[in-house]
Amino acid sequence: MIHPDAARGIRFLCAGVFVFSLQDAVVKQVSGDYPLTLVMTIRSIVAIPILLVMVQLEAGWRAIFTPHFRSLVSRAGLMFGAYTTYYMAFPAMNLAYAVALYFTVPLFVTALAGPFLGEQIGFKVWAALTVGFGGVLVILQPGSGLFQWAALLSLVSALLYATSMLMARRIGVAQPASVMTFYQNGVFLAGALLIAGGTHWMGIKDAGHPSLSFLVRPWTWPTGGDFLLIASCGVIASAGMLLLTHAYRISPANLVTPFEYTGILWAPLWGFLFFGEVPLLTTVTGAVLIAVAGMFALREARK
Repeated sequence: MIHPDAARGIRFLCAGVFVFSLQDAVVKQVSGDYPLTLVMTIRSIVAIPILLVMVQLEAGWRAIFTPHFRSLVSRAGLMFGAYTTYYMAFPAMNLAYAVALYFTVPLFVTALAGPFLGEQIGFKVWAALTVGFGGVLVILQPGSGLFQWAALLSLVSALLYATSMLMARRIGVAQPASVMTFYQNGVFLAGALLIAGGTHWMGIKDAGHPSLSFLVRPWTWPTGGDFLLIASCGVIASAGMLLLTHAYRISPANLVTPFEYTGILWAPLWGFLFFGEVPLLTTVTGAVLIAVAGMFALREARK
């Protein structure tokens, strides 16, 4: 029988994944009209006061002034790259397609744990990783007319995010989750403004591809409804982080981590309800292979 705290942790994690999935739908909704840099700027500004409250409640204001400043900024830079490439994939493909590829994160984490952390990986884990990346090939269908190079953005995002998670395991013991997220939010804001300023200075207004255009499109002030929609991402991100942090705080990681894959359920649902997208059979098959392989690898790697 599952301990009550563990059961609560699973519920918190599933709720956090659900909340974050809403942000994906919002970003895809506005990706055809506004630049990603504007979306990330508004999101980050809205999140600042929420995160400051969370830092105060968890560790106090002084925790922001940490000697681990460089490590936190470096990790936040990886997270910025991960989220930027992840969101850039949305305008060019179905939501389920992009999200399914992103869920290779646990596979990358497991594969890189050896080089980064010196962890030993057994034959069973490598076999699971092979199956998982086989699922990636099923989704991508390389060599067919259905392949989209923008799909590689989701894989790059997963690799960068996995690397940032390994960094978090090194510095996370000494740093509260709220402080790490506060730095992440600050780098998101600075990075978005730098890219927006650079593309404006160079006079870039379009890039000829939905993904690249989403990144370099000139700023236009959103309508009232769109502004509220974009601003909701700041609240969503903060709430999602709080739920996930609480889940991992009260439950063993090896018990709750497999429930991260519930995100694969929400992506096709939002894609169908909001954008009329129907995932291909290959996308569903590949997603199942990735999820099963990821959960098996996580379980075996923690034995």
